[in-house]
Amino acid sequence: MNREAVESLDKETLIRVVLSQAEAIAALTWQVEMLTARVAELEAKLGLPPKTPGNSSTPPSQGHKPSEEPAVGSERKSPRKAHPGAHRPLHPNPTTRRDVMASSCQHCSAAVSSVPQMACEAYDHIEIPAFVPEVTRVTLHGGTCPCCAKTFKAVPPDAMEPGSPFGPNLRALVVYLRFTQGIAFERLARLMSDLLGLSISEGALVNILDAARDAFARQTSRIRARLMSGTVLQSDETGLRVGKRNWWLWVFHHDDSAVFLVEPSRGKCVVATFLGEFRPDFWVSDRYGAQMGWAAKENQVCLAHLIRDVQYVLDEGERIFAPALRHLLGRACRIGRRRNRLADATLKTYAARLEARLDDIMRLTPTHAAGVKLQHVIKKIRRHLFVFVTNRAIPPTNNGSERALRPCVTFRKITNGFRTEWGARLYADIRSVIETARRRAIGALEAIRLTLAGTPLPAPSS
Repeated sequence: MNREAVESLDKETLIRVVLSQAEAIAALTWQVEMLTARVAELEAKLGLPPKTPGNSSTPPSQGHKPSEEPAVGSERKSPRKAHPGAHRPLHPNPTTRRDVMASSCQHCSAAVSSVPQMACEAYDHIEIPAFVPEVTRVTLHGGTCPCCAKTFKAVPPDAMEPGSPFGPNLRALVVYLRFTQGIAFERLARLMSDLLGLSISEGALVNILDAARDAFARQTSRIRARLMSGTVLQSDETGLRVGKRNWWLWVFHHDDSAVFLVEPSRGKCVVATFLGEFRPDFWVSDRYGAQMGWAAKENQVCLAHLIRDVQYVLDEGERIFAPALRHLLGRACRIGRRRNRLADATLKTYAARLEARLDDIMRLTPTHAAGVKLQHVIKKIRRHLFVFVTNRAIPPTNNGSERALRPCVTFRKITNGFRTEWGARLYADIRSVIETARRRAIGALEAIRLTLAGTPLPAPSS
């Protein structure tokens, strides 16, 4: 407003104008303060080190190795030193054998058929037969009973009942190719046609998987029962896309058994439902809250995750507390790798020394805010750091869970998830069977065959 317009206003109108302008000034002042704080926050983040697989939980696939520039004036690297040659070993159980006798000498062409001969060279010739599906046409005959005048029909032969025309080996192959090799339905149908000469629709493939749900669910329940009979459990989870929602794939495992679950939640309710009233003596996991507090005796946190977090604090500039802690955690992991060669008394001594050294480190004063925060974290979890030292059944890291989930992450990247809930839950049951079979030295295809036949997976003798 100009001076003339202001002078022409009455007193009440002028007061309203002044109040409205004061409110606008206050709102703009508040906005400036918020933006200033936001700019300061973003400027502070500019000084933080980047998140890498070495100092965080960033997957290795998202890390970038720096290019190595050749030294100025350096010559091309010399080739590696040659190693002794190797050859393919002979098959222990060849399908057939052919003993070929010489008929003539390759030097002078003289006949040598009657000369005594001995084995000079043996090698394998490997070939696969042509893939042709074995199709059996079953015709059930019948007629009219002369006794009761009712119609009768022959009983179908075993394993060839009416219904699905696909036999157990073919169904096992479909499950294997779909869930172990990640082959999509369209490509799988084309593979069956090109490789086996079998025309099969995508709908028929889905029906094969649908019919396998009960068999894999029963096998998974057996694996879960064995898992619950132990004293140690390990767990982890990863994201999964089901339909148009984000779900989570959980794994619970130890030694020779592993159970996967697909659930729409990442919370403690999943673990509570899986465990029921059971509580293992020891639990190994990362520091995610939903996986903590389930052990009857003690939790062991993953030291690999913690070492990466400490490394990030080091990258931020902490130079007192973090380096000492990083060295201590690395020392603890090295002791864990040597446990099988150490006596129980030696392990107890090492555990006492680790705890004493941790006491000394906790008395240090961090020089950086990130170090102070890390020290508070260690105070909360310190009793979960070195449980594994004196208990040989407990690993120091959650690497076993990461390895169990790795094929699932690969499958997720290939397929982008699942369209239906039943497909996701079937995948979890199949992964339970395949991962358990791997730990029990059973091939994946053989484990699928056993499951479809209703046979429990052989458990290793204790």
